[in-house]
Amino acid sequence: MLDIVIESRQAVISPGFSVKRILPFQLRRMVGPFIFMDHGGPISVPATTNLDVLPHPHIGLSTVSYLLKGNVTHRDSLGVEQLIKPGEANWMNAGKGIAHSERFEDPAILAAGGLEMIQTWVALPEKDEESDPSFKNYTAEELPVFTEKGIWMRLIAGDAYGLTSHVKTNSPLFYLHVVLDQGARFGIPKEHSERGVYIVKGSIELNGVSYPAGKLLVFSKGADPLIIAKETTTLMMLGGEHLGDRYIWWNFVSSRKERIEQAKEDWKQGRILLPPTDNAEFVPLPKDNSRPAGGPPPGALS
Repeated sequence: MLDIVIESRQAVISPGFSVKRILPFQLRRMVGPFIFMDHGGPISVPATTNLDVLPHPHIGLSTVSYLLKGNVTHRDSLGVEQLIKPGEANWMNAGKGIAHSERFEDPAILAAGGLEMIQTWVALPEKDEESDPSFKNYTAEELPVFTEKGIWMRLIAGDAYGLTSHVKTNSPLFYLHVVLDQGARFGIPKEHSERGVYIVKGSIELNGVSYPAGKLLVFSKGADPLIIAKETTTLMMLGGEHLGDRYIWWNFVSSRKERIEQAKEDWKQGRILLPPTDNAEFVPLPKDNSRPAGGPPPGALS
C-alpha cells in the first residue's frame, strides 16, 4: 500500500545553490533510518559562480554523498580530502561531532550542466550517536551492480534483492541507484519494513496512476507494489528499519533535545574542529531560536 507521496521542495544550501529537499517532511520525517534527502542538479551556471558549501558541523548521523554526474571535493575535521566521483559511496559518520566542506572546484563542469548529486543523512542508533567520527570512500567498482533486460541497478549500501554491499552501516537499511528502460517492471525490496522510491528523472506508473520526477513514494510495511517505467527513468530507493524518534535542527540529529542544544554551543565555541586544510571560513550557527523538530509524537512524553 502507498503510504504517502512527498513532493520535493526548493531549499537553498549556499548562495546560488538551490536543491530539491525531499526529507524531512512534516508528515513523514524518516524512511527507515534515513532522515534527510537532497537532490542537487542537474546544474548549469556560469563558470564564475561559486556554489561551495563552507565548513559546517554535524552530530548523530552519517552523511552519504552520491554523485550522478560531475565531482565535488570533500574536506573534513579528520584531515580527509576526497574527490567524490559518480557512482561512489562516500560515507561520513559524524558521531559526536565533525565539520566538513563541499567544494565544487571545476567551473567547466558547472557551466556545462555536468553536476548532479544526491545527499542523504542516516540517523545513528542511540548507542552510536557519540561514536568517533570517520569517513570512508567506496569506489563504484566496490559496489554490487545487477543488470537484467531493461533494468540496471547499483546497491550503494545495505542489502536488497539478495545482494549485500560492503559499505559499513550501523543499522539495517538499503540504498539503491536504479535505471529503468521504458516499459520495464520493477518491484521494491521486501526485506525491510520501511521503503521509499524517489523519482530522479523520468516517470513511473503505479496501480494505473502516473508519478513524475521530484516525488518520493513511501510504502507501508508488507506492500508489494509493481513499478512500471513510462519512459527511461532513474530512481533512488531507500529505507530500512526504524530506529525510533529523532530530533533534527539545522545539521544536528539526536535522540535527545538537550544534545542538540549542546551541539549548538559546541559550534559557537569552536569545540567542533574545522577541516585543517579548509579552515579560513565556515558557516555560522543560524540565528534561529526554534526548538528542534521531531521527537516523540504529539501527546507522548518528551
